[in-house]
Amino acid sequence: MGRNTASTDVDVDTTTTHDRAAATTTAPAGTARAVPRARAAFALLGTAQITLIYTLAATTVPLPRIAHDFALQRADVILLSAAYGLTFAGLLLFGGRLADRHGGRRALTAGLLLFTAASLAAPLAPGIDTLLAARFAQGAGAALVAPAAMAVLRALFPSPAAYGRAMATWGGLSVLGATAGNLLSGVVSALLSWRWALAVPPAVALVVLVLAPRLLPDTTPSRGRSLDLPGAVLATAGISLASYGLVVTDAHPWTSATVLVPLLAGLLLLLAFPLVERRTRDPLLPPRFLLDRSRVGALAAIALTACGTATTFVLLSLHFQQVLDWSPLRTSTAFVPYAVVLIAAGRLAGPLTARRGARAVTAGGLAVAAVGIALLALAGLEADVPYALGALPGLVLLAAGSAGSFAAGAVLATEGVPASQAGLAGGVLNTAMEFGPTALFALLLTLGDDAASLAATAVAFTAVALLHRRRPARSRP
Repeated sequence: MGRNTASTDVDVDTTTTHDRAAATTTAPAGTARAVPRARAAFALLGTAQITLIYTLAATTVPLPRIAHDFALQRADVILLSAAYGLTFAGLLLFGGRLADRHGGRRALTAGLLLFTAASLAAPLAPGIDTLLAARFAQGAGAALVAPAAMAVLRALFPSPAAYGRAMATWGGLSVLGATAGNLLSGVVSALLSWRWALAVPPAVALVVLVLAPRLLPDTTPSRGRSLDLPGAVLATAGISLASYGLVVTDAHPWTSATVLVPLLAGLLLLLAFPLVERRTRDPLLPPRFLLDRSRVGALAAIALTACGTATTFVLLSLHFQQVLDWSPLRTSTAFVPYAVVLIAAGRLAGPLTARRGARAVTAGGLAVAAVGIALLALAGLEADVPYALGALPGLVLLAAGSAGSFAAGAVLATEGVPASQAGLAGGVLNTAMEFGPTALFALLLTLGDDAASLAATAVAFTAVALLHRRRPARSRP
C-alpha cells in the first residue's frame, strides 16, 4: 500500500543542481540507480507511517467485540481506545529531539524495535492488562518512529523542491492509514477475529526493520544538542494528561474530578512549557519555530482535517451499526468509496500543489471537505435517506478535500525547516495530527447532537479555509 501510493507520486530529486551537473559527466549510471533506490526508500518510510496510523485506528470498529471477550467496563473500553494515542501524542516532541540528536535512521530502528515487540504482544494478549500495556508501548515506539521517518526523509531529499514534492505525498499517508485501519480491522474482525486485525502491524514493522539498513540513508546526528529533559517531561505529561481528561468526557461530566483533575493539570503543565523553554539554551521546541504564521496555519489545518475525518468515521460508524443495525462488515464496506477517492485525490494533490501553491490547495481542500461534512450533517445521519443519496456524496467530497488539505498542509508546515530540525518538524506535525483531534473531538461531542457536531465541524473548516486565502508575511525560524 505504501509503495503504490508513494513511489509513483514523488518526482525524486536527491541532488542539488551542482551535484546533478557533476553526476551527468562523472557517474550517470550511479545517478540512474539512485532514483529507483530513493523511491523504494520513500515507499518503505511511507509504509511505516501508514502502519503507525493503521495501528491507531485498528481497534475502533472491533472495540465492541474486544469489550465482550474481556468483559470490559465502560471505563476500560475508553482507556483501551485511547491508550495508543496517549503515549503517541505525548512523546512525539521528545521523539523528534531524539531523532535529531542521534540520527534519523538510528532512532527509526530503535522505535521500530519497541513498536514491533509491543505489536507482537497485542494480538496474543490474554487479558485487558496485557493489551493495555501493549497499546501504551506501541504508542511510545510510534512516537519515535514518526519523527525519525521524517528526519530520514529530509536526508533522502536534500533539495527543497524534491522535499516539498515528497511532503505533498507524505501528508496524505496518515489519513490513508486511518482509513485502512477502520476498513481492514472491521473486515478482518468480522471474517476472522480482532486479534488478526492487530497482527498486521508487527508483520509490516518486521519487513521495514529488515529493509531499513539496505534502503535508508544514514543521517548526521546533532550530538551537541541537549535532550531538554524538563521540557520533555512538561510536554509529555501535559499532552497526555490533557488528552486523557478530554477522552473521559465521553463517560463523565465535565465538572467531575475524573475530568477536571487531569485536564487542569495537563493545561497547567502545557502553560508552563513555553515559560521553561524560553529559559532553556537548547529548547525542545524553540519558540521561534511557531512564529511562522504559515506554519501555524498549516498545523491548524492538519489538526482540523484529522479531527473532521475522525469525527465523521466515529459518528457514521455508530449511526450505521446502532441506528441502521448494520453489521461491522457492512459498516466497513460503506467506507470503501471514501478510501478509493482518497487514494485517487492523493495522487493528484502533489502535482496540484506544485502548480497552484500549497496555500491555495490547503484552502481549496478545506472548502471541499466543508461541503462534504455539511452534506453529511444535513442528510447523512437521516435513517430514512438512502446511503447513496445521504452519506455517500458527503464521504466522497470529504475524502477529496481531506487529501488536498493534508498534502498541501504538510508542505506548508515543513517549508523552510533546516535539516537539523527535521525530527522536530516531524514531531510537531504528528502532534497536530494526534492531539488536535482529541481536543477538538471532545469539544464537538459536548454539543450532544451528531448532526450539530458535523455542522460545527463544517463551519470550522470554512473558517480556516478563509484564513488560508489570506497571505501572511512569513518569518523564518
